[in-house]
Amino acid sequence: MADLFGAGEPDKAPPGRPLADRLRPASLAEVFGQEHLTGEDGALTRMIRSGSLGSMIFWGPPGTGKTTVARLLAGETGLAFEQISAIFSGVADLKKVFETARLRRSNGRQTLLFVDEIHRFNRAQQDSFLPVMEDGTVILVGATTENPSFELNAALLSRARVLIFKSLDEDSIAKLLLRAEEAEGRKLPLDAEARAMLMRMADGDGRASLTLAEEIWRAAKPDEIFDPEGLQRVVQRRAPIYDKGQDGHYNLISALHKSVRGSDPDAALYYLSRMFDAGEDPLYIGRRLVRMAVEDIGLADPQALTIANAAKDAYDYLGSPEGELAFAQATVYLATAPKSNAVYTAFKEAMRAAKENGSLLPPRHILNAPTKLMKDEDYGKGYEYDHDTPEAFSGQDYFPEKMGRQIFYEPPDRGFEREIRKRLDYWSKLRSERQARGKK
Repeated sequence: MADLFGAGEPDKAPPGRPLADRLRPASLAEVFGQEHLTGEDGALTRMIRSGSLGSMIFWGPPGTGKTTVARLLAGETGLAFEQISAIFSGVADLKKVFETARLRRSNGRQTLLFVDEIHRFNRAQQDSFLPVMEDGTVILVGATTENPSFELNAALLSRARVLIFKSLDEDSIAKLLLRAEEAEGRKLPLDAEARAMLMRMADGDGRASLTLAEEIWRAAKPDEIFDPEGLQRVVQRRAPIYDKGQDGHYNLISALHKSVRGSDPDAALYYLSRMFDAGEDPLYIGRRLVRMAVEDIGLADPQALTIANAAKDAYDYLGSPEGELAFAQATVYLATAPKSNAVYTAFKEAMRAAKENGSLLPPRHILNAPTKLMKDEDYGKGYEYDHDTPEAFSGQDYFPEKMGRQIFYEPPDRGFEREIRKRLDYWSKLRSERQARGKK
């Protein structure tokens, strides 16, 4: 089935074919939503004009036109079109395709090989494309919904240009629906609000918008017009585009984390809701909220970690959907809490110092001396018990002598860390005074 649809004349083929297939564009100029590639000055248009087509990787979400555009490219450049899917193909299938392409090339015609879901091939299988790309046997067009930088071999990427396909905007979806109505000879039985909701439900996927339109026509009674509530009842809502192991998952958790860090509770609640709506594991969300509490808030609000952990416990106790409110409460608390990464930064610096300075012995005065030999070696000698000193602060040095005193933790002057800052400054003053007295 095609995955992008345009303004081409509706196909008068036998009934039973999906609407999406019948509305497939007949040329690149008829493709909706990818004008940066197929428009007058688009990247693909320029390639065709130059008469030189190179290997490419089409990266974008489902239903944005990757398969359709690959077919049209082959048609407009006179290349033979071959299509395989990484889901259903193995080494034997690849060898067969390559042999056919070599035979075709010996007869003077090049092959455009379209590989759907190319990221699903393992690295060895991806490497098998390199020789036939280099000697011109095939022009490879791979399609992927995943980030090519993470999923494809560097060698393959170095020989192919990555072109990004965008989700269709509402204007493009609206044009598709108008074409569908023209093809069907009837209007969609939706009021204005329901029509707008249908475009949002499509989630930027052209094929999905036409599939939903077909569902509506099948469900509608004569003269029935659906409002938003009726639309939701009929189509039962299409699941959002979201793969818990891939880009959609990481994009949303990144958006949630950065919204919390940016002290925007409304945006944070929106992305939290998006993740729940997509079926994300609630305990994964809970773990990430705990991470936000320690990374971005820290001691600016010591309660943040307690709140985040309590939300996880509440979810464990209540389950869904009641427990989701606890995560919402924690998200708002974290977003509105004062922010500090001082502990996070200090810990990284301390880890760096620990690795760089090796196994230095702590100063002897803070080492325990449980044996006579250790006492003879001055372990524990000169240690001052802080509780026995004025203000319970001895001001002694606790770093290894070869390393010298270091400062890793620099609390900002906000939230609870404002008080910590005052305390540290006061102790620093006492330390300097006592060390100065000790030198006299």
